[in-house]
Amino acid sequence: MIEAILDAKLPRLLGPLPGPKAREVIALDARHLSPSFTRGYPLVARRGRGAMVEDVDANVFLDFAAGIAVAATGHCHPRVVEAIQRQAAELIHISGTDFYYPQMIDLAEKLEKITPGREPKRVFYGNSGTEAIEAAIKLARYATGREKLIAFHGCFHGRTMGSLSLTASKAVQRKGFGSLLSGVFHIPYPNRYRCPLGAGAHDCGDDCIEHLEKVVFKKLVDPSDVAAIFIEPVQGEGGYLPAPSKFLRDLADLCARHGILLVADEVQCGMGRTGKWWASEHSGIEPDVICVAKGIASGMPLGAMIARASLMTWKPGAHASTFGGNPVCLAAALATIDLLEGGYMENARRMGNHLLERMKGWPERFRSVGDVRGLGLMLGIEFVVDRASREPAREFRDRVVERAFHKGLLVLGAGESTLRLCPPLLIDEEQADFAASAIEESISEVERAA
Repeated sequence: MIEAILDAKLPRLLGPLPGPKAREVIALDARHLSPSFTRGYPLVARRGRGAMVEDVDANVFLDFAAGIAVAATGHCHPRVVEAIQRQAAELIHISGTDFYYPQMIDLAEKLEKITPGREPKRVFYGNSGTEAIEAAIKLARYATGREKLIAFHGCFHGRTMGSLSLTASKAVQRKGFGSLLSGVFHIPYPNRYRCPLGAGAHDCGDDCIEHLEKVVFKKLVDPSDVAAIFIEPVQGEGGYLPAPSKFLRDLADLCARHGILLVADEVQCGMGRTGKWWASEHSGIEPDVICVAKGIASGMPLGAMIARASLMTWKPGAHASTFGGNPVCLAAALATIDLLEGGYMENARRMGNHLLERMKGWPERFRSVGDVRGLGLMLGIEFVVDRASREPAREFRDRVVERAFHKGLLVLGAGESTLRLCPPLLIDEEQADFAASAIEESISEVERAA
């Protein structure tokens, strides 16, 4: 019975949500776990397969959140599970910090092969995206002999103290934690829908580059003191905002002129989610450093920093991780890459185009939809109070997310008022159409109730 439910392609709801068992778990969670976690609605997951998730009351949902873009190959893909089980029976841990094992090399060779740029690469393994960013901060300072760092308004690079110093997404993420890293500067991100510098969609990127050169470099920090600029080619928590291709190319040229390292945070937008291995590939740039996690291992904890070999010359002991590059996580990552190469990355491109075509008319159809954007299966729907003012409508977005849950669709918010779609990369057209219809119905219902 359970297998039949999870093998289904569309939701099955048995009663009002949350069910009785879910309510019990939620009450215990409130008693025992940190209140710092953010839960948008009362899903209590029990098991998953493909793009489907079953809760503890046997309700089945279509997952368009994928554990925050982590379950790239879907939940419990048989080939990933088999790779994990096989490796766990052979070697679970011995620490690549102190000893050697071939799986570390196997994945590094795969990552080098799929990473843009002609120069050889080296890889550092951690356990998460924030650890990959921390490693990139340290390497940038070590390799350049410079201290200063630049990131963007709206960015999210992690919550540990170094990565949090770069993060500029929400004040609550910084509040109460005291002084962060010194020497970090933030600049406007080229949001083409709502340009922070007041420019139009076509000029926003140019104005952001001009601001960096004529304001930041002339009044705040000399470029010769800057070690690296960190950027998400598609901002994740900032609202699923793709940076204009020309802006990314201009930024790469600027970094090259000043000897500044360009670090692409591909933690959420990498690993085939946008229809290419890396979101930065859509603009043709070759970052000096790429940070990846989330979708790299289909749910196993793994992060990686991939850098030009000529940069990664730090000495033994300069940086390490006890659990980074765990053999079981590496086995999951190798299976994940094979599946992405075998068709899931191409499917992300096709299904993303299908959804964009379906949703492109929503700003004209719904008064609350200001913008629809994205690449591949990294799509954002931004809600506004009205299209003239473009004032963000956060509460409206949250009500749409909740109504979608009660229709059996799992989605998450991002930014001030954006609904993000980041499903497993194996979804088919029927599932994409169900998700679009569920969101359309939810928007209509919330608009009528307003």
